[in-house]
Amino acid sequence: MDSHELKVYRGYANAQEIIVSGHVFRKYPSSMDLYDRTGFRYVRSIIQLFTIKTVDNVRITFDFGALKIHSKTLADGYFRFVIPISTPLPSGWHSFTITLDDQINNRYYKLTRHGELLVPSPGGFTIISDIDDTFLISYSRNMLKKIYVLLTKHVESRQSFENVVKHYQLLSMAGKDADNTGLNTFFYVSSSEWNLYDYINRFLVKQNMPKAVLKLKKIKDSLTDFLRTGSGSHQHKQTKIEHIISFYPKQQFILLGDDSQHDPIIYENICKIFPRNIRAIYIRQTRKHPKPSVTERIGNMATMGISTCYFAHSNEAILHSVADGIISREALVAFDNQIKKSDV
Repeated sequence: MDSHELKVYRGYANAQEIIVSGHVFRKYPSSMDLYDRTGFRYVRSIIQLFTIKTVDNVRITFDFGALKIHSKTLADGYFRFVIPISTPLPSGWHSFTITLDDQINNRYYKLTRHGELLVPSPGGFTIISDIDDTFLISYSRNMLKKIYVLLTKHVESRQSFENVVKHYQLLSMAGKDADNTGLNTFFYVSSSEWNLYDYINRFLVKQNMPKAVLKLKKIKDSLTDFLRTGSGSHQHKQTKIEHIISFYPKQQFILLGDDSQHDPIIYENICKIFPRNIRAIYIRQTRKHPKPSVTERIGNMATMGISTCYFAHSNEAILHSVADGIISREALVAFDNQIKKSDV
């Protein structure tokens, strides 16, 4: 176990502001503990993730180009820089550094970590997706099973739904033309806690999911909290989605979620608040049969002129995206041909 750790999360920017965030932790499990261990030692490492302690009021510095900004961590060890900029940044990913440089318990620490921030490319869409049971099979409706899977299924063996990666990869190129070749921007907004940031990123890389900015829930630091991981109020998701859309008011958004918890309610509210910004809503059916209440909400969103799809299998969502003109038929054919070539 390292004595202290500085975690930096992916940030993002528009023409006026940069937003970056992270945490300072005490006794954070090493990557070897999390990904190279098995059995009881792996279980212990996951539990350690949810019993970590944060460090408040320590000095941190954001370095990016000519910008050098100082601040301190909040009461829960979280830091968040909101930095005005006078000149818009080019689209794409940009590197920055965060440095912890302070005394903690009468001992001096200096830690520097590199981070990335994203400026969306013009054209296309911005995609906001839930994680658990939207693309990562998580059993959110059964808390005991969800915890059992988290403790016993190594992150490398966790599974996504069939063809969900294909859908997301196609969405990453949707709406682009010869003049706007950058990939679409993805945000993954989840009720999973910041404790699982590295775990989720490891899964995303393993599955070849589009690179994204993650927006997760407030850190948990006790075993009791661990037993309620992903539960509780989901209002933070609506707040985060409202922030993203307000931050990019000229963008068109595609929202993806599932019917296991509160996504249909949240997305319906978002459609009512931002009716001109939402291009499509996708809700995964996690039960054997559609939920009547979700079908009703989907229908209500459709009456606002928003394209909707309540689907059991990702192939249905892909076909809907093609039929609705979000994904071109040419892109689908080219993707399938590329897969065939790679299988030869």
